[in-house]
Amino acid sequence: MTRSPVALLLILLAAAVPPLLSACAPVIVAGAAGAALVATDRRSAGAQLDDTTIETKLLTTVAGRYGDTVHFNVTSYNGMVLLTGEVPDAAVRADIYALARGTERVRGVHDELVIGPTTDFSARTNDSYITSKVKSRFVESDKFSTTHVKVVTERSVVYLMGLVSRVEADDAARIASTTSGVVRVVKLFEITG
Repeated sequence: MTRSPVALLLILLAAAVPPLLSACAPVIVAGAAGAALVATDRRSAGAQLDDTTIETKLLTTVAGRYGDTVHFNVTSYNGMVLLTGEVPDAAVRADIYALARGTERVRGVHDELVIGPTTDFSARTNDSYITSKVKSRFVESDKFSTTHVKVVTERSVVYLMGLVSRVEADDAARIASTTSGVVRVVKLFEITG
């Protein structure tokens, strides 16, 4: 049986296209995962974008102004900003607070900056480990979606942010406070419903 040139072309295209598209698979999977996170977050997509913009602006401004003289973290959740880290003096702390307050779309600022020497690598690694333990315990508890609670740890103090119900806030705080290595838990939730 003889095949027409069009049929042969279609067969060749059918054989050639899948390998070319396979490079797109990671992009498609990553895009789907990102869309799932946006969809399960109680913040609007616009609020999530605003939070990322707030964090980027403040990190860039503070790094440009103070460089290595500060250890500075900023976390924005639904326009509520948490400042953590260490600064050399009260003037720098006040300036960073003013920068945060003056940033577009910021609804409020929780200033937890400490005046003193910056923490070392070991302390920061321990903070990351504590955050991981708290998040793991959230998953194990199956009491609420972990996408609803943001966990930040600085100097073994755990800060909890998110749009949650009263019950979810209490569960998250109880789980965090009973995690080994946690010195204190600070609830910065916005209570819904």
